Amino acid sequence: MKTCAQFPKSVAVTRLSRDLRHPLRLLALTAMLAISATALQSAHAAPGAYAGGHGGSHGASFGGGQGMGSPRQMDRMLDSVDATPEQRAQIKQIVASAREAGRALRAQGQALRDQSAALFAQPNVDARAAEALRQQMLAQHDQASQRRMQTMLDISRVLSPEQRQKLAERMKQRGAMMERHRGERKALDGAQPR
Repeated sequence: MKTCAQFPKSVAVTRLSRDLRHPLRLLALTAMLAISATALQSAHAAPGAYAGGHGGSHGASFGGGQGMGSPRQMDRMLDSVDATPEQRAQIKQIVASAREAGRALRAQGQALRDQSAALFAQPNVDARAAEALRQQMLAQHDQASQRRMQTMLDISRVLSPEQRQKLAERMKQRGAMMERHRGERKALDGAQPR
């Protein structure tokens, strides 16, 4: 049985091991992988947080589906601000439109994630292609963020200033509750033996 040392090294492996011995090259490779992973994570997270998906800011906004993932959640939000039937109809139409746009954005995000997976599975990763893909992911993330903001603005035009103030207070309370629960879970996780 031959050992690894007895097999001839391929050119790619030889070059990679030589490149990794140089500290600046190793640092550049590590930075590129870290940036790519960050871009992948943010691109993956953003569309799911959009239009009623999971993730995002646990109901910290009143548009784009966040905090209104289901008709029941939306009805509770509208009940909390004493929305009129006309306001309810308008807001439900705005949210339905945002959800439709969110589906298209999620499909774009998935296509970019698939491209990224294929790119990093190559024997030699093209740094220029990785950077171009990162730029596309950032643009897609920005587009989703703009759409969420537009939905929030559209909803804010339907609600009165008093209703928006009530909603802001409710979201603040909800955020405090979520933070308290997060702290409790963290405390429990720290108390449990691993």
